[in-house]
Amino acid sequence: MRDSIAIVAALLMVPAGAAAQVHPAAHDHPQARPSPHDAAAMDRMPVERLGSVRFETSCVPAVHAAFDRAVALMHSFQFGRAIAGYRGVLATDPGCAMAYWGIALSSWGNPFAGFKSAAQIRQGLEAADAGRAAAPKTRRERDYIEAVALLYTNAERTGQEARLLTYEAAMAKLAAAYPRDSEASIFYALALAAAADPADKSYAKQLKAGAILERLFVRYPDHPGLAHYIIHAYDDPALASRAADAARRYGKIAPSTPHALHMPSHTFTRIGDWQASIDTNLASAASARAAGQPADELHASDYLVYAYLQTGQDAAAKQLVDSAAQVFAHFDPAAATGAAPVSSAYFARAAIPARYALERRDWAAAAKLEPVASKFPYADAITWFARGLGAAHLGDSTAAGAAIAALDAIHATLTKLGETYWAGQIDIQRRGVAATLALAQGDSVGALAGMRVAADLEDQSELSSVTPGPLMPAREMLGEMLLERNRAAEAGAAFEASLVQQPNRFWSIYGAAEAAEAAGKPAVARRYYRKLLALAARADQPGRPALSAARAAAR
Repeated sequence: MRDSIAIVAALLMVPAGAAAQVHPAAHDHPQARPSPHDAAAMDRMPVERLGSVRFETSCVPAVHAAFDRAVALMHSFQFGRAIAGYRGVLATDPGCAMAYWGIALSSWGNPFAGFKSAAQIRQGLEAADAGRAAAPKTRRERDYIEAVALLYTNAERTGQEARLLTYEAAMAKLAAAYPRDSEASIFYALALAAAADPADKSYAKQLKAGAILERLFVRYPDHPGLAHYIIHAYDDPALASRAADAARRYGKIAPSTPHALHMPSHTFTRIGDWQASIDTNLASAASARAAGQPADELHASDYLVYAYLQTGQDAAAKQLVDSAAQVFAHFDPAAATGAAPVSSAYFARAAIPARYALERRDWAAAAKLEPVASKFPYADAITWFARGLGAAHLGDSTAAGAAIAALDAIHATLTKLGETYWAGQIDIQRRGVAATLALAQGDSVGALAGMRVAADLEDQSELSSVTPGPLMPAREMLGEMLLERNRAAEAGAAFEASLVQQPNRFWSIYGAAEAAEAAGKPAVARRYYRKLLALAARADQPGRPALSAARAAAR
């Protein structure tokens, strides 16, 4: 049996200064001020804006505002700050059982971020047990605590996916039992979206979650979780347009959190609105830097560099390559806080330079990228994929073969670990490199067959929220292969299909224009060239050769 007293004591350890983070209100929260008599200093203090949250509890009235603030932080995935807020609540009201619920759910972290560490599991279960020991005063509060405990119970014997589904079912019952509790419905919708099967192209759970959230968003337009989770529920090209309103509003609802400034770019990226993505990620990266959240800064930078590269702003992208490397050089995963998980920092470290080389078709630079082993094999695979493509395009079969072998090993590791999603993504990558190498070696039949399989697999999968898009979409690569083999009509169809999955991608638009031109469709070609030039209105001058060709052809 666990020592409940020891658990409570451990969870009540409030870090220095945490009490100053507990502010009244739920709309705009004034931060701690140096002196009530120093009017000038007070005027200079920023106002904390987290949105509006009201969460009913049986805790003493003195902590209600602080509890609401912690929930608001949790809704914007500011888990470290939320836990500090809940601990502050417990310092004032040790009997507030729901504060342990908040610590337990915050310990789970980003529900879309993959597998949880042993430390997260331990901390979450201890918090849930402490909540039980605190004797919740209402049946509703007991139900909340028992539901969150399901995320952690029997973790050594039950897989994470199964536990997530069990939690989703418990939240469905809780939301049904307390129909007037909007927070129960919100957290149920989040559980639905997080538990959705990426292979289910009916998007049943995402659509159900979105419908719940949209109904509530009409009633509570300043609620941070509603705007945030609508974006997550529809974070797929097929659904993203449904989140456009929430994406435009979320950053205004909770601008004091870096994640609220970044998350809209998921929608902007899925619909190909590059300038909107650039604007919101510039703000998010700056906010994350000021808040000391390097993982969030790197994650925003990955989305930002992707948007710059789709608009031909290569010089701005290069600055990010350099600055992101500096941020990562000082990144301490043990001290990471914020919305972005540690894995996203390693993903961005590998993805940013790889994107810069591949999107500029700098095969020599791609082939020279140096892999750095980490605890996240799917992040390591990014560098091997870029190296392999670069080497294959240069005709270096030895280096390309080594990259394929490395991807094979990573695929085997992920499969053994049960990481089926990422194993599938690496399978697509290794097929893409192998097909590119086959074409370089003169096996066009094998190359096209292999790339078609990779493209079909990619069409059937779903993007992880950690990435703005594939480093090079397989169907886009198929289109380029077909174009090289003078099969213009098929190439055009491939590029158009790629644009359905990844709207407004630079190279898919350019490829569609080239294919139309080769097929004897000058009007269609000019339309695509002009679209590319409009998207690249802020591109470097003269910029990429492709843009010079587009300018000449669009006349």
